[in-house]
Parts: sequence; structure tokens; C-alpha cells
Amino acid sequence: MATLDADAERLLRDLTPQVLGAVVRRYGDFAAAEDAVQEALMAASQQWPRDGLPDNPRGWLIQVAARRMTDHIRSETARRLREAWAAGPIPLAQQLSPDAPPPDIADRDDTLILLFMCCHPSLTAPSAIALTLRAVGGLTTAEIARAFLVPESTMAQRISRAKQTIKSSDVPFSLPTGGEQAERLRAVLHVLYLMFNEGYASSSGAELQRTDLSGEAIRLTRALHGLLPQDTEVAGLLALLLLTDARRAARTGSSGELIPLTTQDRGLWDKAAITEGIGLLTETLSKGAVGPYQLQAAIQAVHDEAPSAEETDWPQIRALYELLLRMDDNPMVALNHAIAVAMVDGPRAGLDHLKSLDADSRMAGHYRLDAVRGHLLEMSGDRGGAIARYLAAAERTASMPERNYLRAQAARLRIDE
Repeated sequence: MATLDADAERLLRDLTPQVLGAVVRRYGDFAAAEDAVQEALMAASQQWPRDGLPDNPRGWLIQVAARRMTDHIRSETARRLREAWAAGPIPLAQQLSPDAPPPDIADRDDTLILLFMCCHPSLTAPSAIALTLRAVGGLTTAEIARAFLVPESTMAQRISRAKQTIKSSDVPFSLPTGGEQAERLRAVLHVLYLMFNEGYASSSGAELQRTDLSGEAIRLTRALHGLLPQDTEVAGLLALLLLTDARRAARTGSSGELIPLTTQDRGLWDKAAITEGIGLLTETLSKGAVGPYQLQAAIQAVHDEAPSAEETDWPQIRALYELLLRMDDNPMVALNHAIAVAMVDGPRAGLDHLKSLDADSRMAGHYRLDAVRGHLLEMSGDRGGAIARYLAAAERTASMPERNYLRAQAARLRIDE
């Protein structure tokens, strides 16, 4: 049986959140809409290789999903009628239920709308973000769990409970009003941030980067900035993503191997993205209130403006991380702060800062803690300790490029002994 080619598979991935957004916006039932869209995707994978790509793939998927939703609505209506009949006769007028309205297949992108809808007020922020990453980003449960530093089983339960909470709440799953959008903005920004991170440095698989995911995060953030041009954190996030993504072409070699920041060819960096990011950052910092995304963007700007790795202004980066730590107790921020401390005050000072993370349950078994410790041990001259930490980190990461890089670092130190 014929199968979808790579381009068609990529198209389906790109269209999934748009189709889900359109169907959810029309019918207001997230769980049922998600099931209907999955059935539409399965139908596409079977029919498109045989019949060819439709003229309007997005409209095709929405129509198929809408038919599934119509069947679902009829089935639910019939079930409720049967249950009601058991309690007594029902007037004929109440038995007649009109078909579901036809889907809106206008040429519009509902992904940004879906972002705000998924950040539902009945959910806690972590649950809303997790659900949105699943629906909009298309991330697997395992990928979301790694982003939140929790076990996969915990995240699966969280997402399942989030769907049930929305279904049982009295708050409709619909487009929020202006005031509600403002309340949900923080969660939306966090979703876009995590989407980009997973695309820029994939937590699993054979490829270091998923440019479709990081590119979609930038596209949606740019659209959000267009809607809210005066919001300093929206602008800060867009600046952060642009300044980070500017280095994308230099992060991998010809065989897809990881190239660390210190040895990248800076001539490959995207100068236009850097200029745009710094312009956004300069404009937003002048407005007064500074948030975590602006601080992270400022850190990336220092890296991007350095002519070479040796000329990086590490004291400024350390100071920015110290400001960021006051706003966010994220252990990854503390980990990066330890690196900055090591670059200013020496590796032993950085290693001392890492000790506080050993007791942080969120970092238990995380490969990056071992990887950073290995790097700082190498800087301090402890090759044996560095080799052990590099190998431990390699065993814990699910990313093949990261694993290969860490093993190569350990092998290099063994050869040099």
C-alpha cells in the first residue's frame, strides 16, 4: 500500500494545529475535536497516496474532521434521548436535532486562537501549558515531560486530567475575550518558548534540531507581537527566539554532529535575525519594566555581538543571570548561571554553584547537570572526573547528536592522557 512522502507528512504536521483550531472553535469540545482530527489525519494517510494531494489540504482535513464531529454529536444526542426516554416520553420537537453547522473552512490560521483557547481558566498553568504543547506543538508526552523535568507517566496523567477538567467545567472551550486573553498571555508565551526550545535542541531522536517546530514558534510569536506590539514580554520573547535561532546554521556539521557555541563559525550566523532581535530588545528595554524573556534575550545578544568566543562579556552574562534568578527559580537558569560564574571566577567556583542543584529533584538524573559538571571538571584539570561525567550524561540523554558529542568529549580526553 502506498504511503505518504516526506513532504506530505510535513504538511500534515504543519496543518494539524490549524485544523484542530478550526474544529474546536466551531464545536467547542476539545477532546472530541482532537479525536476527530486524528481520524482525519488517518484518512489522509490512507487516501492521499492513492488519490493525490487535494487542492485545499486544510479544507479537506477540516471537512473530514467535521463529518466525524457530526457523527459524534448525533451519537451523543441519541444517547441522551435514550436516557431521557427511560424517564418518560419526550415531545417530538425536542427529539429533532439539527445537523451540526458546516465547518468554517475560510483561509485563516486558527493556531494562535487555539493557543489561547487551550490555556483554559479552569486549568492550572502547568496543565494548560502541557495540553497546549500537545495540541498546538504536536509534542509527544515524553517530550513535554522532559521540558517540565517530570516523569512521562506524571505528564500523561496531567494531560488526561486537563482534558477531563475542561470537559466537566462550566467554562466553555471558546475564544477568550480581550480581558481573558490578557490573563492567559503568560501561559501562551511559555508554550511558545518551550515549543522553540524543543525545535532548536530536540530532546530525543537522531536530529539535533526540528526546524519545523522552532520555525512555527517564531511565526506564532511574530503574529502575537503583531497583535500586541506594546507588550514588552511578547517583544522580548520574539527577540530571544530570533537571537537564538540566528546561530542555527552553525550548530551542526556536515554529518549533523553538534558544534558547541565556542567553536561555531560565526560567519554562518544570521546577521539579519541578530539585527532584528537586538532592535526589538533595545526598543522594549527602553520602556521600563523588564521581564524574564527580555533578560534571556539580553544574554543571547551578548553572545551574538561577541566577535569571538574569547571576547564574550561573561561578567555581563553572569550579572544578567543573577537578575534572572531573582525572577525564576528554574534549575536550568541556575545551571547556566554556574557556567557564567565559572567563566568569570574559574571552574571551581562554578562547581561550587552546581552543588545546590544536586538536591533539586527536578534535576535528578538530568543529563545536562552531568554534562556541565564534566565540562567544568575538564576546565579544572580533572580529566578522570570529566570523562566519568561526560559518559554519565551520554547515557542519560535521548538525543543522539548530544550523546555522540558527549562520548566524543570523553574519548578525546582519554586520547590526550
